[in-house]
Order: sequence, then structure tokens, then C-alpha cells
Amino acid sequence: MTTDVLIVDDDELIRIGLRAILNAQPDLRVVAEATDGAEVPPLVARHRPQVVLMDVRMPGIDGIQATRQLLASSTDPPRVLVITTFANDEYVYDALRAGASGFLLKRARPAEVMEAVRVVARGESLLFPAAIRRLVGAYGRRGADGLRAARLTEREAEVLRLMAAGLSNPEIADRLVVGVETVKTHVGNVLAKLGVRDRTQAVIAAYESGFVVPAG
Repeated sequence: MTTDVLIVDDDELIRIGLRAILNAQPDLRVVAEATDGAEVPPLVARHRPQVVLMDVRMPGIDGIQATRQLLASSTDPPRVLVITTFANDEYVYDALRAGASGFLLKRARPAEVMEAVRVVARGESLLFPAAIRRLVGAYGRRGADGLRAARLTEREAEVLRLMAAGLSNPEIADRLVVGVETVKTHVGNVLAKLGVRDRTQAVIAAYESGFVVPAG
């Protein structure tokens, strides 16, 4: 199965590089490119990509606004993978809060770019625990009530902590000595109770609420 990708970046050299990397793979295909966030909705409607590689800093409509608009305007939107020059950037954090599934540095190696696209295309989130902790510590909006309103079970809370540590479903299953399908069920319950789209937003909510401490 081929994963279709939309590249959104105002830097032509970045677009050329990403297109060359992705089109060299038999399972990845760049179907369109954009230089501004305003171009994203019509291109997504026309080409139906599974993944959007979205620069955060662009003239006109930036990647944060474009991500927010895209996810709000479709019942089955593509996954958004933010591409950025600096990891410790408030723009990146705001894009993750808006619904992006992860971020990728522009200096990433080709193999990292390909794997990142495949990860988010599978419906997973691209989480870097140390980077997320730094971003939350710098830009997080801390809430006083924690996740009390979500009423997570003890096992769901444990799963959320392991998600925040960057563990995948199989790794969580090994840690808790349960099946992967059981973990998927717990993760689904956590997302539903928190009212978030994917693991990235769940982890951000955990940090911002104080449920997980960034320094720890």
C-alpha cells in the first residue's frame, strides 16, 4: 500500500529534498506541494493524502493555523507531521496542541524522514519524550485540576504514564505483561476520556495537567 504525502513548505530546496527522499521509496509518494497554509485544504480535498508534512513558519497562513483548520474541517483528516528547524520552538508546541501527530527536524536523516512518515501514516504518534518535556516546560499551559474529570481507571492512568515516557503499544504490553490488543483498548479509552485525537495530545494533556511532571 502506498502512502500519499502532501509537502507544505515555503522553502523550495526543502520541498525538493523531501520529494526526492520520499519518491525514492516504493511505498511513499508525494502527490502535491504547497508553499502556504492557505493552499492546504483544497489540495487535501483533491489528492486525499494520508500524511501532510507541514512547515510551521510560513508567510500567510502558518502551519499552526493550517493544522487547526484542516483537522476541524474534515471528518477523516490526514495525519499532520510538523517539519521544523528548531525542536524547542513554541510554534512546534502550538502545532502539536492543534492536533499534529508529531514533529521532525529539517536536518533529519533520510531514513528518519521515511520512518516518521510511515509511523504517522499507521495512525501512531511520533513522540520524543525528552523534547516534549522541554516544550511543555517552556510553553505548557498548566491546569490545576489535573485529569480528575477524565476519571481514568488505575490501569488507564498507568498506560498514560507509559505513553508519556514514549513507549509503543508492544513495549507497554511487555511492561504490563498483557496483550497488545489489551493495550490498544486502554489507549483508546484514554483518548476518548481525554477527548483528544491521538497519543500526542494525550501526552501533552498529561504534562499540562501536572499528571506527569516534565522534570521527571
